[in-house]
Amino acid sequence: MAVIDASGVRYSYPDGTLAVDGVDVTVEAGERVALLGPNGAGKSTLLQLLGGLLDPDAGTVRYFGETTDADTVRDRLSVLTQNPADYLFNPTVREDLAYGPNQLALTEDEVDRRVERIADRLDLDGLLSKPPFRLSGGQQRRAALASALTVEPEVLLLDEPLSNVDAANRATILELLDELADDGATLVISTPDTELVPQVADRVILLDAAGEIAAVGPTRQLLTDTALLADCRLRPPQVVRLFESRFDRPPLTVAEAADRLDER
Repeated sequence: MAVIDASGVRYSYPDGTLAVDGVDVTVEAGERVALLGPNGAGKSTLLQLLGGLLDPDAGTVRYFGETTDADTVRDRLSVLTQNPADYLFNPTVREDLAYGPNQLALTEDEVDRRVERIADRLDLDGLLSKPPFRLSGGQQRRAALASALTVEPEVLLLDEPLSNVDAANRATILELLDELADDGATLVISTPDTELVPQVADRVILLDAAGEIAAVGPTRQLLTDTALLADCRLRPPQVVRLFESRFDRPPLTVAEAADRLDER
């Protein structure tokens, strides 16, 4: 089932600059999809259009095969933009994490359970009583992600979710995204980072520098097409660059490269 089906979507910025022109995107339930492209390619704009935070000038975005009104499915769909401040507007982190569940008419015990569970998972326990503006950039990003997850969405759209996150918490977030996918959640992640994509996506929607869709396909197929990535002003993952002359199918990750070398 298509959880997001965008057809002929067009959008221009207030100054008249065309950002997205006639884009067609379909995301199936349970997929892990990356919106990959260089900076300035319109990834963030496209993600917000798919998530219903922006209304297209033309075309439609349909959700769960049922509606074009994203507001009616906010309990099933969460969007995390690049700016954590968009999600952290209450006096404390705890109140921010509870805000979404409180809109769902859940019991107080259930709201508390969700807040405590996700706070523990993202190492926010000691920060729940703090004002969000007193958190570091990485802490704010984790708190914003937690606020998107406490509604337990079926579909999660994330714009560069690992920006400003240190190595330890980066690993925690990646593990959490894997768990969500294993539980059946649909993930759409916008990033310019080809190193990240193999860890978070099975399929890639590749945007070129002009903001047009250059290709759509399996992660391995697109990330090992070094000529296509160069045309889109992107560098292939480092491990692909290192091993493309040694293997017909170069590895995508360091762990995969080690396995392939052991086999030899």
